[in-house]
Amino acid sequence: MKGFASDNNAGVHPEILKAIESANKDHEVGYGDDPYTRQAIELFREAFGKETEVFFVFNGTGANVLGLSSVTQSWNSVICADTSHIEEDECGAPEKFTGCKLLPVPSVRGKLTPEAIEHHLKGFDFEHHSQPGVVSISQVTEMGTIYRTEEIIAIADLAHKHNMYLHMDGARIANAAVALDLPFKAFTKECGVDILSFGGTKNGMLMGESVVFFNPELAKNTKYLRKQSMQLYSKMRFTSAQFIAYLKNDLWKKNAAHANRMAQYLEKEIRKIPEITITQKVDANGVFAIVPREIIRPLQEKFFFYMWNDTNSEVRWMTSFDTTEQEIKEFVQLIRKLLAH
Repeated sequence: MKGFASDNNAGVHPEILKAIESANKDHEVGYGDDPYTRQAIELFREAFGKETEVFFVFNGTGANVLGLSSVTQSWNSVICADTSHIEEDECGAPEKFTGCKLLPVPSVRGKLTPEAIEHHLKGFDFEHHSQPGVVSISQVTEMGTIYRTEEIIAIADLAHKHNMYLHMDGARIANAAVALDLPFKAFTKECGVDILSFGGTKNGMLMGESVVFFNPELAKNTKYLRKQSMQLYSKMRFTSAQFIAYLKNDLWKKNAAHANRMAQYLEKEIRKIPEITITQKVDANGVFAIVPREIIRPLQEKFFFYMWNDTNSEVRWMTSFDTTEQEIKEFVQLIRKLLAH
């Protein structure tokens, strides 16, 4: 059943499947010492700079945990939005595997501000207090909103002023790049981001994410941590081949642009229905809305999606690289039909 639950629910783009099949020939050395992985890493370095260090992992939680583990000690704390994936949706994995304390901050439409972060910038060099070590932001945020470059720079400057690092959870980084109309480097490395979790699964890949370090010194121990955290592939070439297909001819851009357009089309059609209220700015491929409670269950039976906030009947609708206008039309027609009864 297709629906608007998550871009994770979409299938795999045909070009990605072809890349996997193409890599399935003969034997290659395991654990990343293969030509596919070398080529994929080179593509990342073309995008972010030749000093970039890249580590492929299985999933987004693994990417976040590995990135944070590489730059923290167990006595550090990580400042994040109260809506962030590392706080809300990773079953405590960042705290379990890093030993760090997460310090959630009330967010504004999913975004952190320097003013909100400053509340936790205390206790430095005081052994009774966890030591603030990292600020983590999501791009796109969990509320579907986008950080502008000036917002990222302001947060990075504040973090670096206190000898802290800035981590970006880029599970939907392709959607952000399209929305900003900027290359990846322009709103990550050039804005002061230190560690990036670079996602592909939500945008047409089968599996596999990457952790990107812009300062090689920060990645000195990452290869050991990746192995310890069970994120080291033996047949890494199959993920690397996906990233080659994803990055080489801008497949990432085509997929994300389509998903974003479909979200904007969905927003436009939903705004014509007075009984429904859009609650967040639609920057990327997510639409958040307050929907009359009585139609949610029958609507989910035809087009599955998730509740976001049950107390106020807010839902989340996600579009994907394979969402069609026809599906959106049928969805909106069903909403109108249910409201009419």
